[in-house]
Formats: sequence, structure tokens, C-alpha cells
Amino acid sequence: MSTPTVLFAPGAGGDPARYSVLIDAIRDAGFPVIAPQSEHFDPRTVTTSQLQARVDDLHRALTEHGDVDSVVSVVGHSVGAWAALCLAGAQPWGKDGQPIEVSANPRVTRLVLLAPTVGWFAAPGALDRVVVPMSIHVGAADTVTPPGTASLLRSAPADVAINEYANVGHYDFMSTLPPHVMPTNGLDHAVFLRELAQTIVAQLGN
Repeated sequence: MSTPTVLFAPGAGGDPARYSVLIDAIRDAGFPVIAPQSEHFDPRTVTTSQLQARVDDLHRALTEHGDVDSVVSVVGHSVGAWAALCLAGAQPWGKDGQPIEVSANPRVTRLVLLAPTVGWFAAPGALDRVVVPMSIHVGAADTVTPPGTASLLRSAPADVAINEYANVGHYDFMSTLPPHVMPTNGLDHAVFLRELAQTIVAQLGN
């Protein structure tokens, strides 16, 4: 079996460079990595077209870069995890109660989701087409996407494993935190990222 391509989907900031520890570790382990830049947006005011553009960015990156015949594992943080779920067949619903038109990618065979944003998938049946294994990582101190919300993903007909980390917040999954954001008090941020990277690499290799 060939080594899967890893597609990395950043959070609302849209900049994969802010996840350098994770991406470098995945590359160093021998996985081809595609990490497209996307538009920055504010999750509180994001529009449907901006969300759709995130999914489109990932589809386009897979078409334009790397081995177009390889299977794909998607690693995504926050809204990047939302987009990863869409690629795996999830159907998001907008605040207007209408489905958001997005398309799946048949090359996707695994998801690794960091602090996923899942509220768009609360409608009945929204996750029925997600059958690929999901490894989910959440922080117990996350107030943006509280760890309990990830349990919604267990409704998918897929193998779902949720890993919760004590004293880890939403942004601690990033190597470079947003301006004016500090690592969660008491967390050894560098050690956490190194150990998380090792865990993710092991999951991608299974």
C-alpha cells in the first residue's frame, strides 16, 4: 500500500505555517504534505460562500499538487476540521436551516481532527456518509469548541476515537498562536505539540 498524501487544513486564520511543528513532523515521517493557504475569516461572521471556498481550496490543492492517484488523509484544525469532514462526505447545514452545498472527495480515507467545529452537522443524517476512520483530538480547556461537542461525531457510521487532553485550549494546537493569545496557563506548549505530533504520525501510519 502506498504512503497516503496528507492534506492539512488550517483553522479560521487560513495559514498552515502557524502549524509548523505538526506539519514538519508529518513530512519528516515520510508523508507527502499538501497545505494550502486559505482566506482568513472571523468565525463569528463567516458567510456560506466563505465556508464553501474552504472546501473548494482543499479540492483544488489535491488536484493541482502531489500524486493525484494517492489516497488522502486529512488533518484539520477547528474550521479546517469542518472542511475535512465535508471532504469525507458530511453534509453541513447553515444558520438559515438550509443545507450548504459542498462536495466530497473519494480519495479521502482517514481524518485527523483537532478541536473540530461541528455545529453545522447537528441535523439528522448530516454525518451518515462519513465512513472513514476519525481520530479526534480535543482540549479539556477549550472554550471555543468545547471538548464535549466532538461527541456528535460518534453518530457517523465510522470508527471514531476521541483523545482529550487536560489543560489544553483551542489555540494550543497551533505552533504560532494568534496575536495576544498565550498558551493555556500551566501547559508546556512545546512538549504538548511534540507529543501530539508523534501521536498523529502514528495514527496516519495505521
